[in-house]
Amino acid sequence: MEIQKFLVKNEWSASDKITEIVNPYTNQIVKKVYKTGSEYINQSLNYLSSVYAKYKKEPVYVKAELLEKISKKISERKEELALLMTTEMGKPIKFSRIEIERAVLVFKLGAEEAKRIQGEVINLDLLKGSENKFGVIRRFPVGVILAITPWNFPVNLVAHKLSPALASGNVVLLKPASATLSCGIEIGKIVKESAEELGLDYCPVNVITSSGSEIESFVADPRVKMISFTGSPVVGWNIKRKTATQKVSLELGGNAGVIVDESADLINAVSKIVLGAFGQAGQSCISVQRVFVHKNIYDEFEKFLLEETKKVITGNPFEEDTVNGPMINETEASRIDRWVNEAVANNAKLLLGGKRTGAVYEPTIIVNAGKNANVNSKEVFAPVMTLKSFDDFKKAVEEVDDSDFGLQTGIFSHNLENALYAYNNIEVGGVCINDVSTYRMDSMPYGGVKLSGNAREGIKYAIEEMTERKIMVINM
Repeated sequence: MEIQKFLVKNEWSASDKITEIVNPYTNQIVKKVYKTGSEYINQSLNYLSSVYAKYKKEPVYVKAELLEKISKKISERKEELALLMTTEMGKPIKFSRIEIERAVLVFKLGAEEAKRIQGEVINLDLLKGSENKFGVIRRFPVGVILAITPWNFPVNLVAHKLSPALASGNVVLLKPASATLSCGIEIGKIVKESAEELGLDYCPVNVITSSGSEIESFVADPRVKMISFTGSPVVGWNIKRKTATQKVSLELGGNAGVIVDESADLINAVSKIVLGAFGQAGQSCISVQRVFVHKNIYDEFEKFLLEETKKVITGNPFEEDTVNGPMINETEASRIDRWVNEAVANNAKLLLGGKRTGAVYEPTIIVNAGKNANVNSKEVFAPVMTLKSFDDFKKAVEEVDDSDFGLQTGIFSHNLENALYAYNNIEVGGVCINDVSTYRMDSMPYGGVKLSGNAREGIKYAIEEMTERKIMVINM
């Protein structure tokens, strides 16, 4: 098995340490990667700091063409990259293919947004003494961005860091998740190839393979101007506490609630909720977790829900029809097994599922779980859904909002007043009407509040996070 190298400075390098990546479904070693230590991180930061002075001055057409090339190369390799993703982290192949298509779009959007980073002109003659003065405002890149990405979307979330950063003239030190290092390395290869084809004598992206604890010691390094982190709330907020002058963009977890009003289209709601809760083993921060259904339609909803959930194909992620593949490892599957058993021990009822085979956990539906039960109050990040009826829409909104998290929510209703009430009163980053919380289009502003984060992704909006406004005051 070939050992994969890391990208430090403008070359692929090896070290004396190796890490192994295990497929969670087969439990076999599928990749070996050389590990970077502190000395390589230091070298990379020095290199990127010097490269930034060059890259930020490149004309817009060069940045746009770089991103176009990256998008095209990913598209040309989409089946290979999809198989790599499924091999590394067990995502069902149908979802891996969708993720690669999304990454193609994300880099294409970056190429377009690079051309639209515009400024503004403002009048300053608002008080006596400021006659004939006006201001010109432009956005400027911040410098070296440390991008830390998770394993659950190991290509598209890398794209969401690199595309806006490169579009706006920044350079990136990429630290992919340890469970999916190969996916990050392959995107690094594509960036380097694209830069070389453009005639650049440097690469604006480096890819390191250090552990999280090693990279955390560099988050306050003055060479790092911004940290863009997607991952667990515990790690994310800890990074923010350690920083001093750096900008910090956090995209963290959630325990998304979905409300099904009595005016909803039940068939539509059930089909979307099942996929949103159990697709790729529920391992998404916006997967459906808590479902609230109006009492007048509850019995019919539950019947449809159980019927549809029983149709969900679980197991081998390489099978074309698999929806619910393995969790990332047996440790995580054991954790959710404990949480479900704890809920049942405290008077919750198991309607379906609740069984584990290795890292594979069956689609699971629970009713009567307490508000403070782990399956309700925390992020399950697993194929587990809790179900509860309500008789007052406003009270259901209160229950959805009664959470430490605030990422996205879903509302199924044909009542415009209820839809607007939910939008105005649930403290989250996004409300999806007649769709599940799991919906995300890569161009939209995406992010959360409360423990779910402090920033927005989506190329245009991420560029705003990755740049600073600068004004030039002109006295005519």
